[in-house]
This record gives sequence, structure tokens and C-alpha cells, in this order.
Amino acid sequence: MTTKAILASSETSDLRGIGAAVLAGLVLLFAAGISQASVLHNAAHDQRHAIAFPCH
Repeated sequence: MTTKAILASSETSDLRGIGAAVLAGLVLLFAAGISQASVLHNAAHDQRHAIAFPCH
């Protein structure tokens, strides 16, 4: 591979990572914005139990 091809591949990879991070952020923001507080609390509580983390 040439240096130019390696740089182009790296830039594409960087853009995909940035795009994935933006998409994940938007999904989290949207989910938190439309869900009720009790739903988020219960989901976090259930997750704590699933990984055997003491929560109460």
C-alpha cells in the first residue's frame, strides 16, 4: 500500500468512529429525553443486579 492509500484508509476509519460516536450519543439523548425517570431508574437498577453490583 502507498502512503496515500494508508492515510485515506485511516481517515475513513476515523470518520466511521466519529459517526458511530455521534449516533450513539443521539440515541442515548433521544432515549433519555422520551423515557420517564422511573423507567431509567428501573433499567439501571436491573443492570446493577445483573452484574452483581450491590445497589441497596
